[in-house]
Amino acid sequence: QGSKFCFPASLTGPRGPPAAAMNAQHFELMRDLINPNYALQAEQARNSRSGMISTLLSQRRLPDKGWDDDSIRMLLEELASFDTNNFMGNVGVGEREGRVISELVRQRHFGLTHGIGRSGDVMAEQPKAAGSSLIVQLTRYLALDAIRLAGIKAAKACCVLPAATGLTMTLVFLAMKQLRPSGRYVVWSRIDQKSCFKAIGAAGLQPVVVELKPLEGSDALGTDVAGIRAAVERLGAENVLCICTTTSTFAPRVPDSVDEVAKIAKELDVPHVINNAYGLQCSKCTHLIETGCRSGRVDAFVQSTDKNFLVPVGGAIVASPQSKLIDKVSELYPGRASMSPLLDLFITLLSLGSSGWKKLLDDRKKNAEWFQERLGAAVERQGLRLLRVPANRISFAVDLSPLAKSLESKGHGDVDHLTFLGSALFTRRVSGPRVVLCAQPEASGEEASGVSGAEGEALEAQASVKVKGKFKKTIDGIPFQSYGAHVNTYPCCYLTAACALGATREEMEAFITRLDSALQDYRKGAGRKEKNKEPTGKS
Repeated sequence: QGSKFCFPASLTGPRGPPAAAMNAQHFELMRDLINPNYALQAEQARNSRSGMISTLLSQRRLPDKGWDDDSIRMLLEELASFDTNNFMGNVGVGEREGRVISELVRQRHFGLTHGIGRSGDVMAEQPKAAGSSLIVQLTRYLALDAIRLAGIKAAKACCVLPAATGLTMTLVFLAMKQLRPSGRYVVWSRIDQKSCFKAIGAAGLQPVVVELKPLEGSDALGTDVAGIRAAVERLGAENVLCICTTTSTFAPRVPDSVDEVAKIAKELDVPHVINNAYGLQCSKCTHLIETGCRSGRVDAFVQSTDKNFLVPVGGAIVASPQSKLIDKVSELYPGRASMSPLLDLFITLLSLGSSGWKKLLDDRKKNAEWFQERLGAAVERQGLRLLRVPANRISFAVDLSPLAKSLESKGHGDVDHLTFLGSALFTRRVSGPRVVLCAQPEASGEEASGVSGAEGEALEAQASVKVKGKFKKTIDGIPFQSYGAHVNTYPCCYLTAACALGATREEMEAFITRLDSALQDYRKGAGRKEKNKEPTGKS
């Protein structure tokens, strides 16, 4: 007694989770102790919450209205009491008995300390953890319902893994390798985001990069569908493990033409995996996946839990129109796994309910339209413009070529200085925007793709900066020019900002104000002055 440490429940008795819930008999006995009317009222209150649990267990979908925190807490405590580490009088003599020495840690996990799965399947039930096993299955049902409500009604199966999107993609590739042992290539539509690309190499596979192409009449970069077909045919369909496309992405890239690629995958009998990292929040992305599932071939699509459901980083959902690959991914995961990402998602989905989830999606869509209009007007006052990328409804890009033109006129041809905008915003407590420096097409060679004649003045500024070959990055032995821009050359350097799920108009308004301040400081020479200061002579 008095120790700061908390010893196993088998030594000190159960802590936290209730030994038993009040049942009808208990309320009947209460009538001899207190006013029967009060006992009846208490029983009705208890039955209201019991009814919520009955509905959840029978319907296995998001509640129409989100649960209050007390109801969620009561459910978690009761489910935790089903795990052996919380049994009264339990004696554990195995090497892993859910023992937790810190009371703070135990409270953080609601006493659910056995984790999920068994050594042969991360989704399997645990004999020692009936409560945890039930949460795993309920979370799968709730996540699948949320995916369908977001617009992908073709989804029939899913699993929630305690790994972020990149590692989950690796697990999908490895599971697919077992089902398609001859496949060693992944035909990958380029996106300059490291996780998905490194996931291919981590699975021991060889990526075949298909470059994007400019989309006529806009500044956007889109899928080279013909290039994907040509790559598969050149390699031989039997040697291709899968085609990998992406939905959610930084502008000026737009979601891949998932629907068209799905038709090619079906025709050539090649699996198709979609990186849908934060695409659930965007109806454009979910519509593309739904259409691809119904009219072509989609084997799996992977999405992040933190970006789509506003929970801490660490989880991802693998979903599919069929269960075969989902089962294989679950079986592939080595050993048991952490409960935390699933528990976070379970709590959040119960808290949101279907009405809260749909409101989040609708609010983001309206905010994105509002943000695009306000940001466009703000940068126009600074002599800049928003790039025209209508198919990307999450990310927006600001053309910085007039600033580059201004640099050159003052004898500062090095566009590296543009990155000051990113650091200036960060010091103003703005996180998320990216300044992308890229090589421009040669004036006499490649065309400044995606820019119409009406943008002649901007073209003149863009063509003045020649930095080709400077922004090269090599990842897993494969070089990428202008890494971050999704293509080898692009007509301008730019800044991106996103209107993602959960962002408020107050935040976005503050960003626009601080961007305006950063641009004004930049025009006055901030950043360049510091960089060009003479050394003081101190060693």
